Amino acid sequence: MNALATDQLPVVVIGAGPVGLAAAAHLVERGLEPLVLEAGPSAGTAVREWAHVRLFSPWAEVIDPAAEKLLASTGWVRPDSAAYPTGGDWAGQYLQPLADVLGGRVRYGVTVTGVARAGRDRIVDADRDAQPFTVHVELADGREERISARAVIDASGTWSLPSPIGADGLPALGEKAAADRVSYRVPDLRDPAVRARYAGRRTAVVGSGASAFTALAGLADLAGEAPGTHAAWVLRRGIGADTFGGGEADQLPARGALGLRAKAAVEAGHASAVTGFRTQAVERDGERLVLVAEDGRRLEPVDEVIVLTGLRPDLSFLSEVRLGLDERLQAPTALAPLIDPNVHSCGTVYPHGVNELAHPERDVYLVGMKSYGRAPTFLALTGYEQVRSVAAALAGDHEAAERVELTLPETGVCGGAGLYDAPEGGGCCAGPATLRVH
Repeated sequence: MNALATDQLPVVVIGAGPVGLAAAAHLVERGLEPLVLEAGPSAGTAVREWAHVRLFSPWAEVIDPAAEKLLASTGWVRPDSAAYPTGGDWAGQYLQPLADVLGGRVRYGVTVTGVARAGRDRIVDADRDAQPFTVHVELADGREERISARAVIDASGTWSLPSPIGADGLPALGEKAAADRVSYRVPDLRDPAVRARYAGRRTAVVGSGASAFTALAGLADLAGEAPGTHAAWVLRRGIGADTFGGGEADQLPARGALGLRAKAAVEAGHASAVTGFRTQAVERDGERLVLVAEDGRRLEPVDEVIVLTGLRPDLSFLSEVRLGLDERLQAPTALAPLIDPNVHSCGTVYPHGVNELAHPERDVYLVGMKSYGRAPTFLALTGYEQVRSVAAALAGDHEAAERVELTLPETGVCGGAGLYDAPEGGGCCAGPATLRVH
């Protein structure tokens, strides 16, 4: 296939979530044809799985500008900019209408199983860049297809691969056998069946981020109605000044308030913190579970375990394209130093775009949550700026692609990951700044 023919092919976007659909909107704005492939049955399938969770960011910060332009043509009314949507609101009031506007450019029930250069595995150099991509997919009915693409934007996120409970990044001994009592999602306690699972019971909540805070706050509320409900909060480190986030200093107020709710749950006795506990095994004790730490400590038996230790990217279907990934974060090599939680003292991320997202394989990009690999604290605004830059580059407007402007709120939390055994440290953060990279 010659270069002219390749240019007539669509840009395949993997995932019809917030960033994938924003990518499609920017491509349309640039006169390029997107084809969005979504494994689920609707837009924002992953977002709908946490429909009960409220975002930290208001509507003003979770609507992409190019997407809003597309929606405006349909008479779509923008929600209150200052209100905070739930995942369900985001999917129903924004993502699905956006996908509907894109129409046939979005296909559902299509799972991407492989991406490669046509006729070239990852070893072959000859004429590699001149070949279109071939995207291998499996349809909901089991049929397979091959789709040719001029470029591939992977916005599939990390939701499908939650990290296990084991402190070494691998499943703890017995974790898989205890699957009936272990969950990797924030429970929707509005659901009567889910509520009954945790009401009046002792639950281990493993993790130290916002998802763990959400679970702790929910279980504390449940304890007020169902006596005996208690959470054992399992932390790999100690408790320090910033364990509960930025509190009132957090420039994402909803996130700061959530941390304060988690702190209140501990202070009220609805949750008890177990620190320096790195899980090695999950053992059965009759109908209950016992977590065993690497140092031999055994947690008091629990009825349920909620594991909220982060997410990781699924790179399995990208094995035949040449990616340049950081060996720790599994994020693009140039982006990783900007987001590395081992060294970053604050939640700000320097502006970045196509240059930081580039790989040895030309015209393939990981964007959105997937671009962060295993790093936390991704914001929608970051993803929207990423795909604006990528779409500009694919359209040949390299000046616009490299002119990246972004303002992000501070977390209100400094100290980064801290020492291996130490509580998260203190410090100070500067105010947010608008930065420009040329």
